Parts: sequence; C-alpha cells; structure tokens
Amino acid sequence: MKILITGKTGQVGYELERSLQSLGTVASVDRKQMDLSDLSRIRQVIRDIKPDLIVNPAAYTAVDKAEEEPDVAMRINGEAVGVMAEEAKLLNAKFIHYSTDYVFDGTKIGSYVEEDIPNPINIYGKTKLAGERALQDSGVPHLIFRTSWVYGTRGKNFLLTMLRLGKEKKELRIVSDQIGGPTWCRTISDTTANVLVHAYASKTPEEWWEKNSGIYHLAAQGQTSWAGFADAIFSRMNSETSPIVHPIFTKEYPLPAQRPANSLLDCQRIKTKFCALPKWDDALDLCMM
Repeated sequence: MKILITGKTGQVGYELERSLQSLGTVASVDRKQMDLSDLSRIRQVIRDIKPDLIVNPAAYTAVDKAEEEPDVAMRINGEAVGVMAEEAKLLNAKFIHYSTDYVFDGTKIGSYVEEDIPNPINIYGKTKLAGERALQDSGVPHLIFRTSWVYGTRGKNFLLTMLRLGKEKKELRIVSDQIGGPTWCRTISDTTANVLVHAYASKTPEEWWEKNSGIYHLAAQGQTSWAGFADAIFSRMNSETSPIVHPIFTKEYPLPAQRPANSLLDCQRIKTKFCALPKWDDALDLCMM
C-alpha cells in the first residue's frame, strides 16, 4: 500500500509518518512540496505519487488569523480537501482526514456525539466543516477524525507555550470557562494506525471501508479547562518553581475568533469499534517524560 501523508512537518503529520511506516510505503510531503492553497499543485502531486491512501492532517490552523484571511483558510481547509477527494476517486484510493471540535458551537450540555448538528462560531470551524462535507459528498471511502486541543513537542501549541511562559513568568492568567480533552498528537497518529490495521487485516478491505466510512470523534478521555491543563503541565515540569495560575473568564481575554465553551467529544463510537483511548493526563505524562 502506498500512503500519501500531507503536512509532514506539522505535529500530527510528523507523528503519522512514524506511526504508519509499518503499514506500507509512506510518501510524506510538506508545504513546499504540496501547498494546499495551490489546487493545481495538489492534483499534480497526487497524480505523480498515485497513492492507495491519502492521509491529510495538513490544515490552516491559525484560528485568529483565519478571521482576517477567510478565503485562504477556506481554500486550504475546504476546497483543497475536495480536490484531494476528487483525485482519490480517480485512483480508487481511500482518504483519512482530520477535523475539529470547532465545528460545534460549544453550547451543548455534555459531550458532542458524531450525529450532533455542527454550528461553527468562527471562520476556522466553518472552513473545517466545509472540508468534512466536501469529502463526504465526494463518494470516496473515508474516515474523518474530529479531535480537540491538540498538543505535542513540535510546532505551535498550548503545551509548548506554557513550557516557555513557565520559565518566564511568575503568574499567568488562563481561561477556565472553556472545557475540553487535551489530545496528544501521538494518540491521534497511533489510533489512526490501529484503525488501519483493522481495515487491512480484514478479509475484504473494500467492504470494510464501505461499512466503516464516516465521522469518528478521536480525543483523549476526561476533561479539563485551559487553566487546569496549564496547572497539569506546570506540575510535571522539572522546575523548583512554577508560575501561579489565576483562572479567568473568556471575556477577560478577548480574541478575534470566538471559541466554543464546550469542546468535549464523545468517543464511544471509535472505542467500541476499534480501540481504547487514553486519559488526557496519562497521555500528558508520556508526552512530558
């Protein structure tokens, strides 16, 4: 099996390249090789590689900047996914795509299930939802993994920001009225590999894809707030002194893009069909070892 992975320098793409190595021949590309804002380039690269499976973690993820660049964000998160899906269909390839809790408005009491109606409240969420629907409408066998609060040891994310600020500041004001499940990027990549093992260990992989195509929530289990996540990070730092975290309300830290207050994803579907998912604080322990 030939696997094309986009965004190989991103936190999820980097881990996917490691996790999927044993499943086939992996061709990983970065933005220089396949810029998702260049739709013709996307077609050319896919036609040159001729993958059996496209795995797309690449995205426009600058949530606040997306408010200023909605067209660019839509081209990368929405239109590009549609183009990749069109090319996958021509090759009879399969497609794995990653989406976000931000497709929801965050007003639900309790965790979101896959059947809940999306209602994004920022440009980033709207563009990611457009990507989901473009893939669903293409007719290509696919898996869409919605995840939340992704972090790791590469790129830009909350963990790395806190590790930096923890060395610079004695006190920090962190939002406490947004809740979610912080998800280590390696949890995402390893779970993806686990699901693919199910697919290609099947006696009839084509039927497996037909039966199992759809949306799955993939996030670490349990919940916390951004302030709680920060406290957990600082408690694991190898430092004699950690900053004091002062919980604040979202309205005290205004940003260009509105965030959902509730980002909790119900992952029962993926757990029942394929594999267990770690608790968020257990995964954080492993990440920070």
